[in-house]
Amino acid sequence: MGELDGVRIGVTAERRADDLIGALTRAGADVRHAPTITIVPLPDDPRLRAATEDVLARPIGFTAVTTGAGFCGWLEAAEGWGLRRPLLDAFAASRIFARGPKAVGALRGAGLREEFSAPGESNAELFGGLVDAGVSGARIAVQLHGTPLPEYTNLLADAGASPIAVQPYRWHSPPNTEPVLSLVHDVLSGGVEAIAFTSAPAAANFLALAAEHGRREELLAVLRRGDVVCACVGPVTAAPLEDAGIRTVQPERQRLGALVKLLVTVLAKGSS
Repeated sequence: MGELDGVRIGVTAERRADDLIGALTRAGADVRHAPTITIVPLPDDPRLRAATEDVLARPIGFTAVTTGAGFCGWLEAAEGWGLRRPLLDAFAASRIFARGPKAVGALRGAGLREEFSAPGESNAELFGGLVDAGVSGARIAVQLHGTPLPEYTNLLADAGASPIAVQPYRWHSPPNTEPVLSLVHDVLSGGVEAIAFTSAPAAANFLALAAEHGRREELLAVLRRGDVVCACVGPVTAAPLEDAGIRTVQPERQRLGALVKLLVTVLAKGSS
């Protein structure tokens, strides 16, 4: 008997969805997979190449790395363009700031060393640390993940820096939205006990797709009541839901394994 036997859980992730679904299925859950975003392939992304060339055009004073996966993806794409070594040299000549352990691991795996790592793994700490370091007049390569962060890059610009926003992963709505609409229906009809979110864009677009089909207000009413557990891998992921008045649960560590353990704990309590 699995700890989640008979529990119905929606999974909105595209990236690493198999890992999350596999872990939940092994625990006995009935998983409804409804990816709410799809990722633009890196080598085919002209915006990523243009941003990379902008970084290389002149020396950069700082590098900000928000995610390990995004940083590694950027290097992989740069390698395909013959720009990996120049990019690494540019990073090595700059002061490197990282958001947390995964970003640090990716940096060190590439032979680089960070000057600062945000202790709470938050963007607020990362960008606050950059501003405190004194960035006036500096060009800053800012590796983002999936979505722009104008509230943070504007902080750098306000401090006199010239941030270069680089998105190794860009997303848009999936070509087939039927699974998402089916998940919305399941939420409204009591067909799922929980939904797992692993990225802020996936959470935001779940609500946006519901709105496109006239179901947003119904969906918000159910989720605000707490009838369905909204489990998010961390506070950045949870922000679009929390901003809409939806209470979320989050693991102490921002990891998929911790998210699965949290779901087991919360749903076991709910069924007792």
